[in-house]
Order: sequence, then structure tokens, then C-alpha cells
Amino acid sequence: MIVESNVPLQPYNSFGIVARALHLVRIASEADLVALHADAAWRDAPRFVLGGGSNIVLTGDVKPLVLKIEIKGLRLVEETPRAWIVEAGAGENWHDAVEWMVRSGYPGLENLALIPGTVGGSPVQNIGAYGVELQDRFESLDAYDLETGRSFTLDAAQCAFGYRDSVFKHVRSGPNDFGLAGRAVITRVRFRLPKPWKAVVGYLDLERKMEETGNFTPDAQDIFDWICAIRRAKLPDWRVLGNAGSFFKNPTVTPEQCADIIARDPKIVHYPMADGSIKLAAGWLIDACGWKGKSVGNAGVYERQALVLVNRGGRENPVTGGEVMTLAKAIQTSVYERFGIRLEPEPVVV
Repeated sequence: MIVESNVPLQPYNSFGIVARALHLVRIASEADLVALHADAAWRDAPRFVLGGGSNIVLTGDVKPLVLKIEIKGLRLVEETPRAWIVEAGAGENWHDAVEWMVRSGYPGLENLALIPGTVGGSPVQNIGAYGVELQDRFESLDAYDLETGRSFTLDAAQCAFGYRDSVFKHVRSGPNDFGLAGRAVITRVRFRLPKPWKAVVGYLDLERKMEETGNFTPDAQDIFDWICAIRRAKLPDWRVLGNAGSFFKNPTVTPEQCADIIARDPKIVHYPMADGSIKLAAGWLIDACGWKGKSVGNAGVYERQALVLVNRGGRENPVTGGEVMTLAKAIQTSVYERFGIRLEPEPVVV
């Protein structure tokens, strides 16, 4: 285990924000976590877990010890008549892992193609897109407790998945609280990919693809390719135009609240949820407030998708975390003043 000092973090965050880690250690295996816990110099130091850096906004240099998760590995753990169980290391690139599964004949995650980040970050955020959420395909995960130095395994119920939420996003506030934010490091994730496979194509963009291609019985590879094309047409490549993907969660409201908004704005994009609530499209709300294409300093709202905030300064004159958050707060204020809805950011602000 080697602890590096004064490490530039611009290459490790998809916004391309300039910041440094005062100290950083690369975690390539569970053994590195064990060694870290055994090292008296670092055992009790504050820590920050960094995966793909696709869901963070850095507002300055990171003083806690940065744990850069680089655990690799992809394998079929088990095959039953009802499912494939596939395991991936937390440091694997999410999109690459999805592509490997589809091409290897283990379909089920194709709707989540091209989401930036790592496998280890997927259960933290309970990522979702185009009708599929991680919790729909989740089997279990392994993690390491930084406080006790013990490894443990969690199933879906223990992860307490919610909309873009999990136990890993909550800090433990008492002896009976199981919050794991800042305490646990995910090392491996296992997915249950159901048999027989069924295509999830209930979203308008996918219905359009079926109409365009005349393919009304797509296989998993077709859906994977369609999702990649759809996302590339709508969303910027973070390697070209820095961003953190969808910046705000889609808010949910009661049917009564939705009806009130529809009375004032009939074109609002909304989706009924299984629990009776209504999900509103945050991007539509932001666009309706006139933010698409606008900027604050080098932080801007993407011209093709108002839900995405981007780095207009590039790598040479990059956006600051302060500019990103100033823009985000201005958008939140506008949406609240017009619709009475408080938008909640998805990225972690550091």
C-alpha cells in the first residue's frame, strides 16, 4: 500500500474541476483495505471514497485521505434455470461491465448502458434509466467496514434502495442506525439477471427506435446499441465536455400536486409511479424556466438537455465547483418560484 501526496484530481472527476487530494491511496484489492486498517498512521484518518468521479462536484482540495477504488474482475458466479448471477469488481467501468455482460450472453442491464461511473458507485446511487433500476437486477454486494476492519455482505433489503438512494448515502446517527456513508467501501457487486430475458422498451425513445428500424422484437444487443445512440444524441461525452450526468433528481409529487401543475402547464412531462405518486421530468422543469443554454461563469446548462450542467471552460480554463453550485442554486430557486418544487441535486458536493 502506497500513500501518494498532492495528487491532481482533475483526471479523476468527470466535470474536469481542478482540485488536489492531499493524500491518496489506490485500492486494487481487499488486501489494500486490510493494510490501510492495520496502518496506525492512517487507520483513524478521515476518508473519502472515489470511484469513477462521475457523480461529484469538487469545491476545493480534498483534505480527507482519498481512497481511489480500482478493484477489477468480471465473472459468472452461478447459472440457474431462473437467472445468471454475475459478479463485477467495484473498480470496473460501469458501461464496460454492461457491454461485457451483454456480449457474453448475460442480458438484463442493457437499458443502463453508457451511464458514467464505476460498478461500485451503482448501488450507492441505485442508478436507473429507461425503465430499469439497479435494484431490479441486484443480487448482493461485498463491502469493507473501515471502522471495524471487517468484510460483510448485503442483500437488496439491507441496502435500503430508494430512488437514487441507498444506505450508503446516509450517515449513521445513532447506535441503531445502519447508515454506511463514510464508513463502508464496496468491493464487489453481484447482479441477478433473470431468465427468461424480457426486453424493457416502454419508454418513448425506445418505441421510436422500434418504429424507425422496423424491429419490434429487439434482442439485448439491439437495446444496448439503441440506448447508446439515444444517450449520445442527448448527452455530452464528459471526456469532451465535462459534466456529471443528470444533475438533479426527477421530483415526485402527489396526483393532486401534479393536477395543479398541469392546470397551469399542460405540457409538463410526467410519469405515474407504482406507488401512486407522479414523477416529473426535472429537465422539463428547468427548460420551462428558461435555463437551457445559459451559463454562470464557466458553468453552463447543456443546450440539448437542461438536466445536465457542463464545464464550458474545458481543461485549460475549467469550471470551479463554486460556479457549478452557484448555477445549481439559481436553477433550484427558479423552479421553486415557478412550480413550488424543490429540486434535489444528484452529485455529492465535496
